[in-house]
Amino acid sequence: MRKKLLINKEQIVPSRPDFEVIGAFNPGCTTMNGETILLIRVAERPIQTNQDAYLVPFYDTKSDAVLVKSIPKNHPDFDFSDKRVIKNHEQNYLTSLSHFRLARSNDGETFTIDAKPTIFPENEVEAFGIEDARITKMDDAFYITYTAIGIYGINGCLIRTTDFVTFERLGIIFTSDNKDVVLFPHKIGGHYHAFHRPSHSEYGKLDIWLAKSPDLTHWGQHTVLLERRPDHFDNHRLGASAVPFLTDRGWIEIYHTGDIKDEYALAAVLLDKDDPSKVMMRSKCPLILPEEHYETDGFFGKIVFSCGAIVDQDDVSIYYGASDESIAVATITLDELFSNLEDEEMMRV
Repeated sequence: MRKKLLINKEQIVPSRPDFEVIGAFNPGCTTMNGETILLIRVAERPIQTNQDAYLVPFYDTKSDAVLVKSIPKNHPDFDFSDKRVIKNHEQNYLTSLSHFRLARSNDGETFTIDAKPTIFPENEVEAFGIEDARITKMDDAFYITYTAIGIYGINGCLIRTTDFVTFERLGIIFTSDNKDVVLFPHKIGGHYHAFHRPSHSEYGKLDIWLAKSPDLTHWGQHTVLLERRPDHFDNHRLGASAVPFLTDRGWIEIYHTGDIKDEYALAAVLLDKDDPSKVMMRSKCPLILPEEHYETDGFFGKIVFSCGAIVDQDDVSIYYGASDESIAVATITLDELFSNLEDEEMMRV
């Protein structure tokens, strides 16, 4: 495996002069016209000018603008223990606002990044930001699934584009609280398929689900696909990462796993070619761990989180966010990937 740091937050121009970029990470990826395309999650926050208060950004539908709320640091009704979110019994606030920024490359490693946002929050569902795009190419269009965070929770949404210039919002396809929505690149057995991950429940666990649709809008036949394993490394939370790709042995899905300490690794699962609800093999150990300095140190350290992979013959380039701050790529061969897998039945013995 070869790893390389590609993009850091200093390369991103803030969307406005009073904001600072705190992270460029978790990019969706695809290819178009011979170029590698990334949709980067850019997290920004207001430059903190008041030492006694936190400034938090949000999109306001009435004014059609990003506003900034000031919350005193000594306010007794707010919990400031997590640097990513400020919690309150009435309303939580993210400490940054994320949008998507387009980047292009001829070699998959050296990228030219747009100076302005490509897709920006524009409604109440997206009021606290849009995050973690996955890009699935189907026929002549690209379908972008993403997480929208707003006053109505965490929703899985869909955008369609043919050129990465104009974008058609198709709305919510998985209601709150749900994230890590990933579409398969073509129909299987007459249906579209998608991974998703219900996020909060008094009883359920943070597992990967599979759903079917006749039209990319109406989703049903939900089943739990991949469960946490109490005695393995992926024992706390799971989520689909990259768009699955087909091999001669079946579908490969790169997924992420977070532990109780919020440290994230990447793993893989092999699914049946004709029935992706059937798990055939699964990682016996992490495929990618946070080991490099840019993976262990950053805004939120010890995180590797992928939203896309590109396959070129026997090489798989996995693009991922590192420490919620920068972007790297790990290149692995299919043989290396398959050697990381173990038969599903053997894992149950």
